Amino acid sequence: MENSNGHGQLATVAAWNFTPNDTLLGLTALSVRSVLSRVKARMVEDGARPVVPMGHGDPSAFPCFRTAPEAVDAAAEALQSAKYNSYSSCVGLEPARRSIADYLSRDLPNKLSPDDVYLTSGCTQAIEIICSALARPGANILLPRPGYLFYEARAIFNGMEARYFDLLPEKDWEVDIAGVQALADKNTIAMVIVNPGNPCGNVYTYEHLAKASAAKLFCVAETARKLGIFVITDEVYAHQTFGEKKFVPMGVFGSVAPVLTLGAISKRWVVPGWRLGWIVTNDPNGVFQRTKLVDSIKSYLDISSDPATFIQVGKFFGMIQVKLDLSCLQNIKDDMDFCCRLAKEELVVVLPGCAVGYKNWLRITFAIAPSSLEDGLDRLKSFCLRYSKPNK
Repeated sequence: MENSNGHGQLATVAAWNFTPNDTLLGLTALSVRSVLSRVKARMVEDGARPVVPMGHGDPSAFPCFRTAPEAVDAAAEALQSAKYNSYSSCVGLEPARRSIADYLSRDLPNKLSPDDVYLTSGCTQAIEIICSALARPGANILLPRPGYLFYEARAIFNGMEARYFDLLPEKDWEVDIAGVQALADKNTIAMVIVNPGNPCGNVYTYEHLAKASAAKLFCVAETARKLGIFVITDEVYAHQTFGEKKFVPMGVFGSVAPVLTLGAISKRWVVPGWRLGWIVTNDPNGVFQRTKLVDSIKSYLDISSDPATFIQVGKFFGMIQVKLDLSCLQNIKDDMDFCCRLAKEELVVVLPGCAVGYKNWLRITFAIAPSSLEDGLDRLKSFCLRYSKPNK
């Protein structure tokens, strides 16, 4: 124990009774923010050129990206009404859950009900809740590579093992089904897919479904059914597609294998700071009810914080993964070295692939002001030319 020395200071003790959580201390490396901080560590703004942030995923920082005035007006009206200053129910307000159920049902063969929807503080909390609800000793979860490493961080924090299956770049980042089957065992509980893809920018389309060799969404569902696991589908970029590619929700195949769909208003409505997401059960066969997974989710929601009520009342871009060919460059060791030098020399920030589990690739976001994007790409080109190997 300690005693005061009379001057408000404590004498030294032999030992304190508390220590930090060692698991948490090791998870920083799985944070995109942490990697970007390392990339920008030696970057010094010169005043002549603005920094071009092509490594983050928040277009709301730019005046050219604004959410719809109707959404702002609805949130303001909810605040001014003073009707939504109290606590929400643990699963979220019924009108908001009904709106989300109706919205998502437009793309599904079966109609969702408000009871299928659980509101969360953004998609990040949705991932936390699912990993906590699933956690048991010895369990493992299958994750895509490249992918969002937050899934691995939450799995590890909850005592689960993260196992990675590959996405195939030569096949437009389709799931390596054989790899999934090879990884799974009796302790595998679920697999994660991201559609539209982050960070790859790919989209699983109806055209994929039309070809037996490329019907990966169906193959995912059928594989999950055979393995006795379910699918967690991260659809936070739903319907943000370009050209002729159409978004296909994994929930379409909920009758083959049960599906938990994660989503949020952050990306499509350009309001990441509003922190409203959801978990939706696409499970017409009632598997989640029989296995009591929904009970576990509700129990977690009972002991966690809720999204702000006035946001629940409100009525309510993109990225691409590119290969870094080091054989064409000189004096560049890897993707992290490339990004650190680019930030220091050109004040352009892109995310190294190691931050998404795919070394020597780059994630470049184009959800910035068009003039900044053009400037950033010009600087990126100059940087690559400067480090390019001379032709023999």
